[in-house]
Amino acid sequence: MKFPLTIAAAATAVTLAAGPVLADVPLRVAGNFSQNAKHVAIEQEFFANLAQTSGVPVTTSYNPMDVVGVKAPDALRMLRSGSFDVMSVQVGMASRDDPFFEGIDLIGVSTDMDSLRQAVDAYREAFDERLQSKFNAKVLTLWPFGPQVFFCNQPISSLDDMKGLKVRSFTPSMSAMLEYLGATPVTLQFSEVYPALQRGVASCGVTSPTSANSGNWPEVTTHLLPLSVSGSVQGHFINLNTWNKFSEEQKAALEASMKELEDRMWDMAVNATGDALACNTGADDCADHKKFGMTLVDISDADRQKIKEATLAAVLPLWKQACNAVDPSCTATWNQTVGAVAGLTID
Repeated sequence: MKFPLTIAAAATAVTLAAGPVLADVPLRVAGNFSQNAKHVAIEQEFFANLAQTSGVPVTTSYNPMDVVGVKAPDALRMLRSGSFDVMSVQVGMASRDDPFFEGIDLIGVSTDMDSLRQAVDAYREAFDERLQSKFNAKVLTLWPFGPQVFFCNQPISSLDDMKGLKVRSFTPSMSAMLEYLGATPVTLQFSEVYPALQRGVASCGVTSPTSANSGNWPEVTTHLLPLSVSGSVQGHFINLNTWNKFSEEQKAALEASMKELEDRMWDMAVNATGDALACNTGADDCADHKKFGMTLVDISDADRQKIKEATLAAVLPLWKQACNAVDPSCTATWNQTVGAVAGLTID
């Protein structure tokens, strides 16, 4: 005897005929340092609404990395192990695990946002391939914090005044530049810089005007040299095991949503820098950042030339040695991508 299907059974039959339904995928997200308040606010809003905006069934648990005790240099290893599903990764600090990644934003190569975007786009495919093969993770976004400039807690008038000072660094190529200038690099992640400047552990730090303002660096520094040396590229990366839980259609939808996040971060790097600089130095046209009273130092042609010299004499040779040691084709890849758009060649 055959019985009619119940409504629930009928629904199940239709579901099975249409294919398996993916239940909500939980995403453990480690975001930016909480001191980067504007970036964290964008991330929090984005991940809270990701299921709605993408149409993909995900539930997100978001925390800034310092809140959950994550150190920036450990991010790639934590992604590979699956400690988090998605992480906001400071590429320069994480590149200590593989110097290839720092090639996207070597000190002195891309010193304005337009040239940096060209470099990021040129390197993105090679970057993603290596991230997948070595750290079981995939690129979702790549974007900069903004022009990386100098904040000091004592009077300076040029790069010559860096000699003998302890200066915060967060990438190997930045350390190479600082040593070339006669400074002593002190490697610190962003959350450690304010107390280091306050206590004199460091005399200067390098970051974007926006990040410095969010992190209140002008409370513990007096002089700002707005000479950009890089963009401090960051990325949102996802563990491949998590990524592969999604269908191809869902992956495409997530990538489209992540592109919107990437564009918002680029927009901040490009368009918020001027106001942050004005606010850090107490200018009358300060509008959307906290107002401080730092002394703005003029950029000289001699300082610009020193950065170029440091890049050619110290940064590129050091990176070549470190990267080719782990991958003999490293500089060849760089020459064909970033080098090609920057007009530079590593011999």
